[in-house]
Order: sequence, then C-alpha cells, then structure tokens
Amino acid sequence: MPSTTAPAPWLVVGLGNPGPQYAGNRHNVGFLVADLLAERMGGSFRTHKSRAQVVEGRIGDPATGSHRVVLAKPMSFMNLSGGPVSALCGFYKLPLSEVLVIHDELDIGFGALRLKYGGGDNGHNGLKSITKTLGPDYHRLRFGVGRPPGRMPVADYVLRDFSAPERKELDYLVDRATDAVEALILDGLERAQRTYNS
Repeated sequence: MPSTTAPAPWLVVGLGNPGPQYAGNRHNVGFLVADLLAERMGGSFRTHKSRAQVVEGRIGDPATGSHRVVLAKPMSFMNLSGGPVSALCGFYKLPLSEVLVIHDELDIGFGALRLKYGGGDNGHNGLKSITKTLGPDYHRLRFGVGRPPGRMPVADYVLRDFSAPERKELDYLVDRATDAVEALILDGLERAQRTYNS
C-alpha cells in the first residue's frame, strides 16, 4: 500500500544578528536572502517558540512540483544559532539532510556562491554553533563577502555594512542566491552546484 505520508519539509535558515543596527552588515546576508525567499513564498515571518522567526510555505510550481519549506531567521545572536536551529529540527521532526544554512563567507569573493553539503565551519561562529549542536551534515549556501582590507580585524569587517559599490550589486546577488536555494531544493545539490557555484 503506498505511503500517504508527506515528505518532510526543508528547513532553510538565514544567519544574521537580530536588531536594526545589524541589518545592513555583511554578517547578515543570510537574513537578506531569507527575507527575499519569504517574499517569493508570499509569507510573513512570525515569532516561533524556538527563538526564531519563521515562515511556512511552499516553493516551486504546484503543477510541476513544489516542496514544503520552513524558513527561519534565528533571533539569538550569531554565535548562539545552534540552539534555535536544533529546536526547529526537533519541533518539525526534520532530518539534518533537509537543512540548508545560508551564511556569509570570507574566503570567496564578493557575491560568489558555493553550495555544499557538510564540512567544517571555517571559523564562522554561526556554523560553529550549529555544528556543535547538530553535527556537520547539513547543506550550506556560502555567500562571498571577501576578505577584510589591510589589517582590519575580521569581526569589524563582517559587522560593517556593505560598501556603496557592493550595495549597487547586492539586490541582484541576493536574488541569485535565492534562486540557488530554490534550485537546491527542487533540483538537487549536483544540478544546483553546476549552475550556481561560480
């Protein structure tokens, strides 16, 4: 007898720091992608008991195939992201293989994207917290912000707003990153990597 159980939704987590003073920071690019994905899904973020803001909905065309998505922005600070993500996995009974984390990445150039599964945290405090709580076996979308200039400390760099030249390109790049999220969920990792891993 065929199973009538619906497939588990994906959990898509945009990383950032809560509060208006952080909204334009490089470290908050995960929130920017999550905001655009929520807009595409036609949903509004609401507060969830997991200490995150959440949107539930679908991506894709119902006629050709769509997928349930739980979209989340942790409302803890970046270095405590693991608590809300773990709570969401437990609440929605999600396998770690259906988790995607969107984050800023220092080691690739501004606007470059890398989709990957598993791996280390590369010193990123949000990933470090999630991996400590759940283990490393989840998907990541790395959004390049480049290295800090000169001897600027990394923490100062990622907690600064995007520069004026970067802001001119940012909307397009966030749009492309959102396309990459949809491609991963609808088409699978390998096909999405071939298209978006610039």
